[in-house]
Amino acid sequence: MKNFTLHQGLVAPMDRENVDTDAIIPKQFLKSIRKTGFGQNLFDEWRYLDAGFPGQDTATRRPNPDFVLNQPRYAGASILLARKNFGCGSSREHAPWAIDQYGFRAIIAPSYADIFFNNCFKNGLLPIQLSEAQVDQLFNEALAFPGYQLTIDLERQVIVKPQGDEIPFEVQAFRKYCLLNGFDDIGLTLRHADKIKAFEAERLAQKPWLARTMNA
Repeated sequence: MKNFTLHQGLVAPMDRENVDTDAIIPKQFLKSIRKTGFGQNLFDEWRYLDAGFPGQDTATRRPNPDFVLNQPRYAGASILLARKNFGCGSSREHAPWAIDQYGFRAIIAPSYADIFFNNCFKNGLLPIQLSEAQVDQLFNEALAFPGYQLTIDLERQVIVKPQGDEIPFEVQAFRKYCLLNGFDDIGLTLRHADKIKAFEAERLAQKPWLARTMNA
């Protein structure tokens, strides 16, 4: 998992409340057993005017010119600005996968669905929660100033605006530790790889018949 320390990026404002996970990555794309390749279908039903299906060449499709991510001024955006209750709906982990694989490193919103919020941290994506008034102000600025960028400093837990003003945000200490170090659940376990190997070797020495059981 990519670690998250300091990130500066272009902001894309998605002015919609209650964006659910089926809108983030529609159900027909969940058939893949791979953990990659979902970014091209992020917000598929909103990004394109034609119906999408797995394996389709997106270069042949008709983009929706009115959708925020298709507007040239937001090309390459890596910070998604959203409204309340972002990520509601089903608990598919594909939703943060798609957001991350599209190129976003962080989301800023007033509130999130709990499971989506947790899944973001497990996949290296930083969901920041601010007040509605703070989010409103960021929307106003992002819409008013083309090329609007923010800097997110996770170590200091602040968002730095272009003029230098800082907005503090909260993040649980353990989640912050995992993001700063790029640890997903497997990475956390592998910190103890030497102890795990030593335990397995000792157990095998004490119970050598396990080798035959495991190799059967």
